[in-house]
Amino acid sequence: MAILALSKDLKDLRQRIGRIIFGTDKSQKPLTAEDLGVAGAMTVLTMDALKPTLMQTLEASPLFVHAGPFANIAQGNSSIIADDMALKLADYVVTESGFGADMGMEKFFNIKCRQSGRVPQCVVLVATVRALKMHGGGPKVVPGKPLPKTYSQENVELVKKGVCNLQRHIRNARKFGVNVVVAVNKFTADTPAEIEVVKKAALDAGAEGAYLSEVWAKGGEGGAELAEAVVKACEKPSKFKLLYPDDASIKDKIETIAREIYGADDVKYAPAAEAKIAMYTEMGLSNLPMCMAKTHLSLSHDPALKGVPAGFTLPVRDIRAAAGAGFLYPLCGEMRTMPGLPVHPAFMDVDITADGKVKGLF
Repeated sequence: MAILALSKDLKDLRQRIGRIIFGTDKSQKPLTAEDLGVAGAMTVLTMDALKPTLMQTLEASPLFVHAGPFANIAQGNSSIIADDMALKLADYVVTESGFGADMGMEKFFNIKCRQSGRVPQCVVLVATVRALKMHGGGPKVVPGKPLPKTYSQENVELVKKGVCNLQRHIRNARKFGVNVVVAVNKFTADTPAEIEVVKKAALDAGAEGAYLSEVWAKGGEGGAELAEAVVKACEKPSKFKLLYPDDASIKDKIETIAREIYGADDVKYAPAAEAKIAMYTEMGLSNLPMCMAKTHLSLSHDPALKGVPAGFTLPVRDIRAAAGAGFLYPLCGEMRTMPGLPVHPAFMDVDITADGKVKGLF
């Protein structure tokens, strides 16, 4: 999926699949799908998936659904092809970057923009009062268990303690030279006093402003003010820049992200990571961007560290190559590279009936 989302066309997809590295020979020379003679067949199997799915919202606005690589283990963005098609059909295109801005946004800039050549005009950071309460020290939220009352009752002080996380994301976005607008995704229990804290914090950190989003309840009307603010931000001058150059070393790229985006004091490399850095440099892969694999629950590698962690060292235990996609992915802390599933995944309910109809999709 990472390859699919970063391919520009069928020819590019074919070349990327051919570059997939599955191992090395005895002299540490990379062995690829092209070497096996399977790249052409793999392309044929995936070529139809290269076509985005055109759908529509409940208000009949067009949208493309194409690819969904997770931002904690891959680049976390929809496809370049979908963006290019949308840009030919509309004046403004909104594309989503997954998880926190330290994950999807950073990878959108340093990986997707690098490979697509597209330059964004504005960043829309989505924030919730609930999330900021959690970053301010609120109780742990456990999937499947009742939400603690703290998140459905007014607690202005907790929001004040947590807005530092939002402000860090705003400042991170501005490091790329792009204007920032904050969308406050409003829950029914959020109070005007809590929302006002978020709006002030956003302005103090350099955002163009913070605006309510109630699209979930009111449709387009619930996001009209936000949309107008985004248009104004796009019309303002911006000077987009990447965080690091292609020719920086692997360590320099990792440490730049760790320091500038996560706020780490240092980076510690396990022996396996050191060996991979040497091997990938020898292979000529050091020019690739980094796709950090880490938790999305904290700016750091530790999901328990909320707010804006400081004074920590980022542990890199291994580095792997996604040569087809065109990036290296360092594994930070205990991060796993397989997406987690619930006890009863949705696919277990999908089946075919005796009369040939599909059930369990919705």
